Amino acid sequence: MAKLPDLTLDVLQSAVAGEAAAIRSVTRLQPAGGKGDKVFPPTYLTERGATTQYAFETRRVDGQDVATVLLDSVASQANRMEEALLAAWEDHRIDVPVISVDFTGEEGISDLDRITTLQAPHRIADALLRDSVDAEGTRFRDTPVGAAFTDASAKNATAIYRYCPTALVFGVWDSTGPRGGLGHKIQRALVSEIVGVGAMAGVKTKSRLDPAGIQSTVPVYHRSDDRDEWTTDEAEALVERGKRVLFSRNGAEGKGKPSAINHSNVAPTIDVMAGGVTLDYALQTTVLSLPALRRLRFLADAAGDRLEGDRRASAERAARCVLAALALVAVTELREQGYDLRSRSFLVPEEGGPLSLELVPSDGGEPKRFSLTARAAADLLSAAVAEATKLGLPWEREPLALKPAPKLAGLIRESRRRAATGEAEEPEAES
Repeated sequence: MAKLPDLTLDVLQSAVAGEAAAIRSVTRLQPAGGKGDKVFPPTYLTERGATTQYAFETRRVDGQDVATVLLDSVASQANRMEEALLAAWEDHRIDVPVISVDFTGEEGISDLDRITTLQAPHRIADALLRDSVDAEGTRFRDTPVGAAFTDASAKNATAIYRYCPTALVFGVWDSTGPRGGLGHKIQRALVSEIVGVGAMAGVKTKSRLDPAGIQSTVPVYHRSDDRDEWTTDEAEALVERGKRVLFSRNGAEGKGKPSAINHSNVAPTIDVMAGGVTLDYALQTTVLSLPALRRLRFLADAAGDRLEGDRRASAERAARCVLAALALVAVTELREQGYDLRSRSFLVPEEGGPLSLELVPSDGGEPKRFSLTARAAADLLSAAVAEATKLGLPWEREPLALKPAPKLAGLIRESRRRAATGEAEEPEAES
């Protein structure tokens, strides 16, 4: 295959200005174990009558109806891209605005370290920021940065661009702000997902032999002097309403049995609901919508002065190009980070080399193909930021450092206490 030309800033600027409708990348993947090796998709709560915990669906592939399974959702891919951006930022390969909440000085929760807008699920609109304060104790929404974000929108996006540009790439809904559900929404411009094509469900077996030979028939009780501890001695057992209380932990199976405390044998079982899949190949499809970026407006520059006429048009084009370059950094960093999605779901590209991108023309026709590495994408971003800065739209590199408000720190501590005592609920997220 002939070497593809590198994507340059001039080409990107022309594409964002209107020559292209989208920038896309389509990558075929195979299990790291080789073709035919089993992979495990994320599991979901099942609806009534469901025969699997996986997201199977029939899609049209090359003109045929083909069984597919979701391997990584749009939301999950966005999270992975932001994590890749965070790694690049921490390694000083890129320089982007990041707002952080610092937990390092908080007793009992200092292990959370710092949570940034590249980690918070709702980015700058996340409740973690809403319930945090600055160094003077001012609530985030009452700081100049928070107030500017509250007043921003897709038609006036300068504040979001300056303080949290990833929100303009991955989307944001200000549902936790003063306007609640009526808060501004900015659509996701960068979309990616991974599906398994030609997918066939398998089964998973489970069993365990206890090396100590502990029998499952031995009753286990809560201790009378410490309910969180267990005992097999009836004299030490907790008694309520005249009966010894069988030991159990929240979410654990086998109440009153050694299996509730992770002892004894596990009988061989077959799991047909989440037994993994085999597939012909996996397909990652990533699309950056350039019309979504072109809909963003920037009414004022960083100093708050209104942009007018040709100056505004030039500044808006430059800012949109920055956002496109930022999206490409996320895509290329994720590519170089790899596709180890979860346990037993490790994929690798069928073809080697750097990422191949297609610029889809706005008026149709054959896409133009380019090559892009993470380092080259970072250089594109740096050059695009410099152009926008000249036109009055610089980034605020360190916009704000927050710490959790006492009520947020207390909520986290109480949640941990309940988790430690078995009172916590199991999460209902992808696994």
